[in-house]
Amino acid sequence: MRRKLLPIVALAAAAAFTLAGCSGGTDAASGSKGDELTGLSGDIGAKDFSEQFILAHITSQLLNAHGASTEANTNLVGSANVRQALETDQFLGYWEYTGTSWITYNGNTAPVKGAEEQFEATKKADAEKGIAWLDPAPLNNTYAFAIRADEAKKLGVKTLSDVAKLDPADATFCVESEFSTRDDGWPGLKAEYGIDVPDSNVAMLDTGVIYTATAKGDDCNFGEVFQTDGRIPALGLVVMEDDKQFFPSYQGAFTLKQDTLDEFPAIADVLAPVSELLTVEEMQKLNARVDVDGDDPADVATDWLKENDFI
Repeated sequence: MRRKLLPIVALAAAAAFTLAGCSGGTDAASGSKGDELTGLSGDIGAKDFSEQFILAHITSQLLNAHGASTEANTNLVGSANVRQALETDQFLGYWEYTGTSWITYNGNTAPVKGAEEQFEATKKADAEKGIAWLDPAPLNNTYAFAIRADEAKKLGVKTLSDVAKLDPADATFCVESEFSTRDDGWPGLKAEYGIDVPDSNVAMLDTGVIYTATAKGDDCNFGEVFQTDGRIPALGLVVMEDDKQFFPSYQGAFTLKQDTLDEFPAIADVLAPVSELLTVEEMQKLNARVDVDGDDPADVATDWLKENDFI
């Protein structure tokens, strides 16, 4: 589970883990675009999944193309450890998700409905802690339910409200064990949409298995997925619209210390055009290159930056 925090003991151990070892050395600044970030140096952090690795390399390579000297550090495990590395100045910055910061780091029990509203609330809360959020990307790596495209057409479903109206024989689900107990997971979803199915209609599987199981359609029609996962389009799945906006918004944005941004305000200008292009669909394509095709995240980042003339 991407957003699951480590137990306290594991957290302390991981926090002590050295941040010196990074993923392959300094990201080369292929094709210099300027020197406005000369003097900026440090590690660009990442959580432990492909999307974060790609975003870290994109950020590091782009900053370096503008005069910085940074490295993508993809060694830490657990959201809390990455956040702690930023707070203790071991990371220059990293990409965070609004729902994670709002609920996990700022201790709120309920999300704010609406992506823009959630972003502004999170930005304000973290500003009080000296952490700045740059302009967010359109991507929203939130929970979702997906189904085979041909089956969705057959059942006539496009939204979760449609799913709730299905005959129980067709309303079968694959979920993770953690999702099955979370307030922002299965219990809350059933209550919000009025989904009434027997426990036998719900299979609990590991994250990776859910995608293939949903594509096969034997264990379930609807699988719990992360919206930006590259396996969704690769396996011919379609996501059901969360028409009641039940799931928290997990919009992505680069976060860093306000002091760093004050010293190097050009960081925001350099990263802004990148953020604009990172839609759900674009992130799915990039993630698929790693999770489906097996490409290296650093190479995926380089190719994408060159394709869009950023480096």
